[in-house]
Amino acid sequence: MAATRTSQARTARRNAGRPSREEMYIHGNTVRKLAPVEEPVKRVEREPERRERQHVNYTVRRNQEKALQLDLPYLMMLVIASCITLCFCVNYLHLQSQMSARVDNIKALEQQLETLKSENDALETRINTSVDLDHIYRVATEELGMVYAGKDQVLLYNRTESEYVRQNEDIPQY
Repeated sequence: MAATRTSQARTARRNAGRPSREEMYIHGNTVRKLAPVEEPVKRVEREPERRERQHVNYTVRRNQEKALQLDLPYLMMLVIASCITLCFCVNYLHLQSQMSARVDNIKALEQQLETLKSENDALETRINTSVDLDHIYRVATEELGMVYAGKDQVLLYNRTESEYVRQNEDIPQY
């Protein structure tokens, strides 16, 4: 009987934290979610390890404090780098605004050019339509006595030295 009690005690210790068969039975059509049982972890620290760990923690903490402090050369370098970056940004924005203004100016000039071209075309069309060739022919022939040149009055001039004729040269006689 004593052996049975010890085996029962061992079984009870082994099953500690585990649900019993009655608790594992599922009532209804859904499964219950059981919370996981966390077993406490025991740590045994030894005195030399604790001192060493404290020394390491102190060293780490001291290094972290040094890292958080800004020394003068680092601070000066940071200020100079910030100023240079700020100058670059301001210069970039200034160049962007200049370029935008120039693009707007080019657009305005192109619009002005288009307006002048359309006015020029309109004036040219008006001039061409205002000229009456029949009136010019009538005035030239009736009032001024002009006539068309005949075939015997037209002289052809061939020059092979250059491709154009200078007006100040003498015209050869035929």
